[in-house]
Amino acid sequence: MKKSVGMMLSGALLVGLLSACGGGGSGGTGEEATGGSETITLNAIFMKQAGYSEDAINEATAQFMEQNPNIKVENTFVPYESLETKILTSNGNLDVALIDAPWTAKFVEAGILEEVTDKLPDADRADIFEGALSAVEYGGKLYGMPWLNDTKYLFYNKEMLEQAGIAEVPATWGELLEAAKIIKEQNIVEYPIVWSWKQAEALAVDFASITESFGGHLVTDGQPTLNDPKNIEALEFMVQSLQDGLSNPNSREFLEEDVRGTFSSGKAAFALNWAYMYNLANDPNESSVAGKVGIAIDPGTDGIVSASTNGGMGLAIPAGSGHPDEAWQFIQFLASKDFQKAHAKDAMPIWKSLFEDEAVIATNPDLVNVSKEQYKYLINRPQVPWYGELSTELQVAVSKALLGNVTPEQALNDLQAKAIEMVE
Repeated sequence: MKKSVGMMLSGALLVGLLSACGGGGSGGTGEEATGGSETITLNAIFMKQAGYSEDAINEATAQFMEQNPNIKVENTFVPYESLETKILTSNGNLDVALIDAPWTAKFVEAGILEEVTDKLPDADRADIFEGALSAVEYGGKLYGMPWLNDTKYLFYNKEMLEQAGIAEVPATWGELLEAAKIIKEQNIVEYPIVWSWKQAEALAVDFASITESFGGHLVTDGQPTLNDPKNIEALEFMVQSLQDGLSNPNSREFLEEDVRGTFSSGKAAFALNWAYMYNLANDPNESSVAGKVGIAIDPGTDGIVSASTNGGMGLAIPAGSGHPDEAWQFIQFLASKDFQKAHAKDAMPIWKSLFEDEAVIATNPDLVNVSKEQYKYLINRPQVPWYGELSTELQVAVSKALLGNVTPEQALNDLQAKAIEMVE
């Protein structure tokens, strides 16, 4: 799960910017609505707390309905934690659904998503980041339209690094620990690094990134490889950072908002978090370190530049929708370049070309430039139908190691045994 700030443009500005929105990435007129005078209703479900704000989505929906008077759209917003269940139990009552990347395989295997491979033009596909597309792909086919494009970044306190005499932002996890040790020894801050390592999906997100950056894989060719030596090495790094007092011990109970609060209050030099933190950490009304916040790609290891978990989400058409063509039309409207350009401050666009747009760059020059680089190193959490069960067990296993109850090797050996049972 990820959180981001729902910053909203005014309705008037949104209408102006979206006036050309419609089907297709470049934005059409949206005038190819249903034939005849009969009005059809689309039911769409989104999540409350992440990405584009409810107001922004509802304003865009109103604009879509104005351009397509034969289509009525009713939006529902639910917490992320209940979104998957709502989709699974919708019984054909949904036409558009926001889906998280780890759900795609499970939903496809369950037969509850419409395939849309042939609906996305090649020109649009070529302009979308591969990492964003992969969030809604399974078995070489497309089951949705990328919409939210996000991943985690390394945030750092520029002033603290300068005080410590650290000239270069850490590029590897080893360098991160070395920098943290210098900062701690100089009493600049007690615990230089803060993470969201509570027993929750946030922990699975970070573990997936770190293991990949060490050269490991949680699943290989559809089979669990959790106790791969590289994965054990990655978990040993996490544990060691706590044992050495370099990572905040409360990280084991922290989620992303706790990380933001700790970093923004000046109690950490480094933090891993989603893009939303950049604006808030630089807002003097929200942060005591505003103006001191730097952002960089996630560290790697020797030979591996970086790896960062895909936090992207897509808009899909649940099987059983009575109006798949109109649903796709609405999806294309929301995913259009015009909409994403208008809300580039809320979430990074899925479209490569928008990263060269001066208006988009102006919203967050540092974040835009770093994102272009970080998106080259996106990785997915295992895209297997049993990911939900695996994630639950992974959180337990990794938490035990972080608490010192078992060794990293034992934790991942036990997890591997349980994962094998999931596949059988």
